Amino acid sequence: MSIADQFRQLHDNSTPLRLPNVWDAGSARLAEAQGAHAIATTSAGFAWALGYQDGRVLPFDEVVASVRRIVRVLNVPLSVDIENGYSDDPQTVAHHVMQLVELGIAGINIEDGRDAPSLLAEKIRAIWEAVSKAGADLFINARSDVFLANLVDKPRQAHEAIARGDLYAAAGADGLFLPALAKPADIAAIVSAITVPLNLMAVPGLPDAATLGQLGVRRLSAGGAISQIVLQTAKTWMQDFLQDGRSDGLYDKALPYAEIQALFAGLATQSD
Repeated sequence: MSIADQFRQLHDNSTPLRLPNVWDAGSARLAEAQGAHAIATTSAGFAWALGYQDGRVLPFDEVVASVRRIVRVLNVPLSVDIENGYSDDPQTVAHHVMQLVELGIAGINIEDGRDAPSLLAEKIRAIWEAVSKAGADLFINARSDVFLANLVDKPRQAHEAIARGDLYAAAGADGLFLPALAKPADIAAIVSAITVPLNLMAVPGLPDAATLGQLGVRRLSAGGAISQIVLQTAKTWMQDFLQDGRSDGLYDKALPYAEIQALFAGLATQSD
């Protein structure tokens, strides 16, 4: 069974697969150690950790290098958020994806944003063809920003999401990701209409995982939230240290050095 098939099977549960999105090898290893059955990256966290703004500006060679580091430390399937594929050309996007497939990833997220739905469908088709030609496998999760970016008027959003989900599934997508979808009625309507697993992103007001499972949701992502929490915590302690230079309390809430070291014990050393 391929790593992509293992990942695919994790979407066939009554409770959604929970993905604590990570931004580097250290956070990925930490997430796996907490019991995550699979790992997904956050494009925002990736960009910030590498010194770039979020939003399709991260050089793809930086993505490849970061994914290589993450794959080295993981035993569970990895899905990579590649935003729009970092190109408007479907063949270029497919070439990008194959570089990640060669590293051993299980899946990707690829988004439409404000692009025409037909463009994402073309990209998905090109990716699927490239993966099939190579005799490989990949879980393609199509992200649509219908709700997140309010691409259509609110009364039409569920209908538009279903239409895009059908289009992307016909092109070869294995899943549909709808960030900012949170209303139970809309969730139930979309689940009943689409043919692929529905992925949601944690947002205020979203029901818990058990309730989402009852509604038919099969995957729940943390998005960039955990990386934002980490940065906010670091900001608070940096400000305090710079202001007063006090050592007292600095380690009170720190993850113990020995526990961090143990996360990486026994891992093979590999040059970047």
